[in-house]
Formats: sequence, C-alpha cells, structure tokens
Amino acid sequence: MSNIETSEVLRMREILAKQRSAYLANDIWTAEQRCELFDRLIGMLVVYKQEIVEATAADFGHRSHDLTRIIDLLGPLSSLKKTKGKIAEWMQPEQRAVDRGEAWIQYQPLGVVGIVTAWNFPVGMVIQGLASALSAGNRAMVKVSELTPACSALMQRMFSATFAEDEIAIVTGGAEVGQAFCSLPFDHLLFTGASSIGKQVMRAAAENLVPVTLELGGKSPTIVSRSADLKSAVSKIMAGKLLNAGQVCLAPDHVFVAEESVDEFIALAKSTVAKLYPTLKDNPDYTSVINARHFERLQGYLAEARAAGVELIEVNPAGEDFADQAHHKLIPTLLRDPGDELRIMQDEIFGPLLPIKPYKDMREVVAYINAHPRPLGLYYFGSDAAEEQFVLERTVSGGVTLNNVALHASVDSLPFGGVGNSGMGSYLGHQGFVTFSHPKPIFRSVEGPDITRPPFTDQVRQMVDAMIKR
Repeated sequence: MSNIETSEVLRMREILAKQRSAYLANDIWTAEQRCELFDRLIGMLVVYKQEIVEATAADFGHRSHDLTRIIDLLGPLSSLKKTKGKIAEWMQPEQRAVDRGEAWIQYQPLGVVGIVTAWNFPVGMVIQGLASALSAGNRAMVKVSELTPACSALMQRMFSATFAEDEIAIVTGGAEVGQAFCSLPFDHLLFTGASSIGKQVMRAAAENLVPVTLELGGKSPTIVSRSADLKSAVSKIMAGKLLNAGQVCLAPDHVFVAEESVDEFIALAKSTVAKLYPTLKDNPDYTSVINARHFERLQGYLAEARAAGVELIEVNPAGEDFADQAHHKLIPTLLRDPGDELRIMQDEIFGPLLPIKPYKDMREVVAYINAHPRPLGLYYFGSDAAEEQFVLERTVSGGVTLNNVALHASVDSLPFGGVGNSGMGSYLGHQGFVTFSHPKPIFRSVEGPDITRPPFTDQVRQMVDAMIKR
C-alpha cells in the first residue's frame, strides 16, 4: 500500500471515530433534523447540477447529458422528496399485540453506515444509499469509485461544502483503500458492485461482525412469451438494454424468444434501434463504455463467440465506422443462441450486447433460469395469466418487472435488492429506513400472576395442564 493510501486509511479511521463520537454524544436526530439533512441534499444536487453532468460525461468519455439529468439528478431528487415526506411517519413506534402489558417496536438508528458505490451512476447511487441511511438517523461514510475520478473529486468538494464531516464524509482512493474501508467496524455496510467483489466485502465485514446489504447485479433474464405483443416487447427490451450502453445492474442480460419468432425479434430490434439512435458514433444520446478495460472485455466476449461460430448481428443503423472514434462506443450487437460455455453467458455483460436464446416450451426456459445463479431482476412479457403465474412461482429473483424491464427498482414503495448470487438484503424507500435501523422490541410489564415462579402448586399445575392442548 502506497504512502498516499496509508494516509487515506488512517484518515478513514479518524472520520469513523469522529462520526461515532458525534452519534453517541448527541441526541438522536429528530424527524425535523433528518428532513433538514434531506433539504441540504436536495439543494446540493440543484446547485451542482451542471457540474455533475459535465463530470459524469468526462468520466465516461461520452455520457448522455440528458440521461445524467434523469438518472443521477431527477430520479434521486424525486426519491429524496418522497422519503422526506415519510420520515416522521416511519419513525413512529409500531404497537404489537400482547395478552398483558404493552409491547411495541421502536426504530433506532444503528450509528454509522458505510456505503460503497459503483461507477455506472456515480452520483445517483450515492444519493440512493444516503437517503436510506439518513432517513433512519445515521451518519454515513461513502467510498466512491476510482473509475469515475472527476465525479469523485466533485462529490468530495460538494459534500464537504454542504455537510459536516461528522454527518457525511466522502472517501476516495483505489482498490486497496476500498478494501480497508470495508474492514472498518461500521454499524452496517452497503455495497453495490460485482458478485466476485461482494464476497470479499462480506469476508472483510465479517471480521467485525458488521451486517451487510449487498446489491450485486447478475444476469437478469428476459422472457418473451408467445402471448406477448412482440413489437412492444422488443421496443422496451432494446431501450432498456441500451440505456447507459447496457451499463446498468438491471439491464436485460439475455432474452428468451420462441424459436419461430427469433428472426422477427431481430428485425424488430434493428428497426427499434434505428428509431432510438439513427446514428451512434457522434450521437449525444448514446453513451460510451466507461473505459478501455471494459471496452476490451466486451470485445473479448464478441471475439470468443465469433470464433465459436455464433452468428453476431451488429445493429448499426447508419453503417458507421467506429475504428477512429474518440471514445469507447460499442456497436449494439445481438448474438443468436450462444453456448453456455462462452464467457458472455457466464459473466454479467454490462454492455450493449444481447444474447438471444430460442426456446420451444416455457418449462424449458424456467428450468434454464433455475439451473443458473439467481438474478437481480427477471422480466416477463406476455398476456397469458397462467404462464405468468408459473414463471413467478417457479423462479427466484431479486425483483420482477412484467411487460417492461427494470422498472420495479424505480417504485419507492417496493424494496430493492438481490437474492443469492445477486445479493442479500434490500433498501430504498421504507425498506431502506428499516434496513438501516435497529427495530428494538420493548415490553412494558404489568403486575399479575407469573406461572414461571416457584413454588409450583397444584393450582399452577392445573392451569398449565389446561393450557397444554391442541
């Protein structure tokens, strides 16, 4: 570890100590105080909105400015405002039924929450995690991605201008700093990223018995039923796949299409992309792959599939030459029935490549999904109620969107998270408040007979015998 990284690790420990001391020395934040923190977050996003757009574009080489405004600004602002309006309600004790006395649940802040975010929506994901942690009354430390240095530097500047370090602190640095961050004795740790890294995060947190919420993505399958409106389904699937050039944890990873409809699906995909992106190379709406390493990773998937004889269908409406581009834009590509031994069918794609898997029968599709790690999202397009119920009952995924893709994650009243290989725990909205709180059970006793205390008389024995029954 370099001297700079060592210094950053020491600094992280100091910040954690400062936040924990502030939490212990002061009264629990009231609903009004938590709302004031939300007001500062909202104001900060509005004040720095243009700088956020420019920094994100700089980190990606090219990132759609409009997409950043929608995903990293408008979406978080909407969630912050909705959550702010619910905080006082969520903080109320929840009464529980009891035979004698009084019982209730009191939601108590955990203390200091650590948040590790991914690079694909560098500002929006920070705000999402903070909204959950702050609504529950916690202080927070956030480790931002080293793959988005412009956004990381901006967030460090705008948060330090808006919040005291014992309220919210931004931590920057490389992988070793991130590893040290996950080893700190937080009261809870939220991590968003790859499943392989999630295992390391959980291992590090276990040393201090830190509870974790892991949002790990995965290979989200999309099912197009024979009962689906194919044109509508393809339009939504391709729009979802090419959002942020596929660099979304909930992007449709591969699509199951009835074998007799594959050619029509491909034709509709081409016409859909032509409408969404008539050109690609210099189109401000089409985002670049984040960096050279990920660009080469995706090219490697294509090279391996091509060598294996898989048919690759490039969707390049204007027939542009990408050889001399200034960034790392990648032509959207469909792959017809790639084998499971290929890396594109094993790794989370995180790019504008879409494998198409033909199927004969829906049971075959469900069996395929169940033979693979449980995904973060699953998408079903169709109007067959019985088939839809079969898919919902017989598959396990973090969440489901019907007749669209990924939208369940935008519903504030639904929990968001994975299952199995795609993560554990959930957050956002009310579920975020619960996740980052300790639901403390409280019982107020009243005077009365206690059958657990000796002497155990005949009268007590008769009472117990009378209660032990079917």
